[in-house]
Amino acid sequence: MVPRVLVADDEAHIRELLGLYLRREGFDVVEAADGEAALEAALCGDVDLVVLDVLLPRKDGWQVCRELRQHSRVPLLMLTARDDESDVVVGLELGADDYVTKPFSPREVVARARALLRRAREPEQVASRLQFPDFSVDQAARELVVRGRSVPCPAKEFDLLWLLAENPRRVFSREQLLALVWGGVEHIEPRTVDVHIHRLRERLELEPARPRHLLTVWGVGYKFEPGSRPEGR
Repeated sequence: MVPRVLVADDEAHIRELLGLYLRREGFDVVEAADGEAALEAALCGDVDLVVLDVLLPRKDGWQVCRELRQHSRVPLLMLTARDDESDVVVGLELGADDYVTKPFSPREVVARARALLRRAREPEQVASRLQFPDFSVDQAARELVVRGRSVPCPAKEFDLLWLLAENPRRVFSREQLLALVWGGVEHIEPRTVDVHIHRLRERLELEPARPRHLLTVWGVGYKFEPGSRPEGR
């Protein structure tokens, strides 16, 4: 079956541009110019993916996302007007699956759409164990094995490592990590992330002061560098 994508944006030229690229790649595309129409189209059950702009008339993207998640788990890709961490965090907390900031590359949107659909349609292929050259992370067993030795790893440290290792080379801000690992608890200091990263480096890295895997992206946050493709993916 041809996957159907709903593109919800109040700017006609953006709907047309994304529609052009998506149709060229074999998608069926329906459009919505405001939040009310987007929610109605998404809830009809006839779309496989929603590409949703934050700044929509009648209902904004946050409202649409919140109401949609009460009834549906359709994959949701948010479009934000600027690279604002608060926009990203709010979207992820409300249930968005991914985000792209404007201005964006239409090819990137298509690539992310394909990835979201692949994850939604093939859940059995999602790895529960990630294997790297010098360590492995087993989500089902909640076990970290480093150079052949099982290493104790507290719950939040394990969740943080799994999130980063499952998304290699993707940069996460402290705020995003707090939202995704700690649930966005407001009274937790962002420095909590730094402490957990430091402890994970002590458990994982051969030289914690010169990490190879858990890298700092100065002024932004952290990312995971696998060194090679994980075997569990």
